[in-house]
Amino acid sequence: MHRVLIVELRKLNRSLAAALAIAAPGLIAVFTFFNMLRGKAPQPWDIWMVGATGIWAFFMLPMSVTALTALVAHMEHGPRTWDHLRALPLPRWTLYAAKALSVFLVLALMSVGVFVLSWAAVKLAVVLKPELAPTGVFDASTYLTTLGRMYLAATLVVVIQLWISLRWSSFVPGLVVGIGGTFFAVVATSARVGVFLPWQMPVNMLATEGWRMQTALGLGLGGGLVLLVLMLWHLSRREVL
Repeated sequence: MHRVLIVELRKLNRSLAAALAIAAPGLIAVFTFFNMLRGKAPQPWDIWMVGATGIWAFFMLPMSVTALTALVAHMEHGPRTWDHLRALPLPRWTLYAAKALSVFLVLALMSVGVFVLSWAAVKLAVVLKPELAPTGVFDASTYLTTLGRMYLAATLVVVIQLWISLRWSSFVPGLVVGIGGTFFAVVATSARVGVFLPWQMPVNMLATEGWRMQTALGLGLGGGLVLLVLMLWHLSRREVL
């Protein structure tokens, strides 16, 4: 498994995954930077950092997952290398498990990137306009904990998108489901049923109602792990991808 994962990470290193991992958090940082420069008075740190994590969970995270899973799957679908990989003397499930682990690793790096780049964007804006220096305490542990919960709650949507991307050689089904899921998550933001929508589970980590956050976290992480096992079992038994 270790060797398969190393090979998978080397493939990602030669793909657009690195650019995606920087671009998504970077766009949030750019938005935060220019939005702060438009201000007329200093705002608390929470305004900027919670706002950045909200954008990440609300839109950029599900769209990044859609793009990343399509990219990871297309590395094999494109050159049609599945037959070669499945003929290797390895347990088939390790091929798909390595794909999943690589996606989760990149997503973790992107989550950290949201924190670091958003903080850097605020600091850079303060250099240009010192009078806008944020007030209050920079509670790094709280911001990182929130991002960590969003990461765990996104487990279900990651597995759904990866399963679809690996199952079909065309990237269209994955994009349609990802864009559609994100759209419905946006329009159902305040709906009680939204807590059960996988694409909305990460943003529920910002909910003020404890039941909503705990339900989304439990379903997102627990349901994602169960679905991951089912995905590995299903794809390992298929003879053709």
